[in-house]
Amino acid sequence: MAIPQSFIQELVARADVVDIVGRYVQLRKAGANFSGLCPFHAEKSPSFTVSPSKQFYHCFGCGKNGNAIGFLMDHAGMGFIEAVKDLAGQYGMQVPEEETTPQDRARAAEQRQKQDTLTDVLEKAAAAYRHALKDTPRAVEYLKGRGLSGDVARQFGMGYAPQGWRNLASVFSQYDDPLLVESGLVIQSQDEDGGEEKRYDRFRDRIMFPIRNVKGECIGFGGRVLGDEKPKYLNSPETPVFSKGRELYGLFEARSALRERGYVLVTEGYTDVVALAQLGIPNAVATLGTACTPDHVQKLFRFTDSVVFSFDGDAAGRRAARKALDGALPYATDVRSVKFLFLPAEHDPDSYIRAFGNDGFARCISEAVPLSRFLVDAARDGCDLNTAEGRARLASNASPLWSQMPDGALKRQLLGEIASLVQLAPRELTDLWLPRDGRAGSGQPAIRRGAGDVQRSRSPPRQRPASRADHAARIFLGHMAGWEQFSAEDHGMLCGLPAPHGPLFVWLEQQVHTHGPQPWGALREGLRGQACEELALRLMSASELTATAEQQDSVEELHNLLKRLLIEQLKAQETAAIEASRTDPAALQRYRELQARRSELEASIPHQT
Repeated sequence: MAIPQSFIQELVARADVVDIVGRYVQLRKAGANFSGLCPFHAEKSPSFTVSPSKQFYHCFGCGKNGNAIGFLMDHAGMGFIEAVKDLAGQYGMQVPEEETTPQDRARAAEQRQKQDTLTDVLEKAAAAYRHALKDTPRAVEYLKGRGLSGDVARQFGMGYAPQGWRNLASVFSQYDDPLLVESGLVIQSQDEDGGEEKRYDRFRDRIMFPIRNVKGECIGFGGRVLGDEKPKYLNSPETPVFSKGRELYGLFEARSALRERGYVLVTEGYTDVVALAQLGIPNAVATLGTACTPDHVQKLFRFTDSVVFSFDGDAAGRRAARKALDGALPYATDVRSVKFLFLPAEHDPDSYIRAFGNDGFARCISEAVPLSRFLVDAARDGCDLNTAEGRARLASNASPLWSQMPDGALKRQLLGEIASLVQLAPRELTDLWLPRDGRAGSGQPAIRRGAGDVQRSRSPPRQRPASRADHAARIFLGHMAGWEQFSAEDHGMLCGLPAPHGPLFVWLEQQVHTHGPQPWGALREGLRGQACEELALRLMSASELTATAEQQDSVEELHNLLKRLLIEQLKAQETAAIEASRTDPAALQRYRELQARRSELEASIPHQT
């Protein structure tokens, strides 16, 4: 789906970031802005600022910043399109689509309608399961025997699917509705001889765990038998609204706790999640009968920068951890933490906490194996480092793991560690791993060989000192309403500045004519893909944004700044006029006029700097 950039810009301009953020964060007025405790990291004193004039939020502690769309993505874990739709719905705006045929739009609308309908069906079933739990003493006693309270059962919306083959027929008036099959609630089968189709409930005599997406909508179920029957656990099948490879049980319920605790604990089952919440560990989630995927890891890193995978200490747990390592490696940046917790074979997280308490479990987490060590351990498994063959095998095993990591200090340190183990210099190891053109394969950054190390082929550009053109652009980007308070001469002077400033002012003027004055949050969306985007982002970076966050740049300051810019321009024109006067007598008169104009401007500025 392609959403026109102009719509996104209009949406951000219409939305009130203070209102959106204020629904999740307690904000207090602080001068021209609002402040509160950052929802993205644990803190005791407010460092989170929301600017109503710029329609932007920024945290001085963790550096998170963005507009209303960015907040929904960062806080609620939504994708971009999902966040745009959610925000548009709050303001009664219809999201348009560009470059799509009427047939494509019709199919997309039909798909959205089907997803909404399936969610409604699943929510209705969840309500029926919750009601059935209250009326089934046997199921209630089972939960109590597991140490679960009514409060935690209500928190997770737990229920019970009664015994019997067609209990949902009393919930849905049309038991033959295809949506019941498509949602995974009902199984449809046919006699072996191709005769009459049979329908029956998928979940029977099971404790039911509703699986929710990040918006809290029921998208599927997990069911556990009350005894030892097989299969002990049963999940909903893949449906248009549910994919095991992308969803995590308990993520909706754990969102706030992830930020308060500073990490997420990934367990192997939904019963672990509920039991841990009961025991005061509310920041746990679980995969749903599948190995941890890159999609899982990416979703988790929307909510926290620290992930701890918990596994049994047996061989099966090690295999599961190895798969989780593969999912985590592409996201193992220098500012993120990934650890692997291996509990004794006789314990799961629930039983370990009951035996050793929360403090004992906290010690286990602090001592969990970091990703770097686990990667090396996985690569050296079965390798005899006392032999050249064993060291060569380690190098071969480590190459595909190392290459998945994003470039950074962690990746480079691992290169040095692995090189030491295989008794090669880092340069020699990269000669083995990287093609001769110096690239680490598809998607890898270019490198150049250095004395025993790898370095980026280009250093990041040095920050240039702010110029008057920089300052003027920053003021207008943060206070666009000021544009209309200046003369056509001022506008022409700004638009005529050399690139990259001139094109940025030309773009700003077009925005004023098309959309009127807009806050920085909306301008940021309109800048995407523009040639002047890089300059604008540099000028409105977090450090510069916070430097002007508390002040409303005065019209007088802008006037004086533009006068100084015009003086610089007049000086350049004077020099050109002097040169031209050698062959054109009229140019001398032009020089005198320019000089008089410059003197007039200089006299009007109180304190020239």
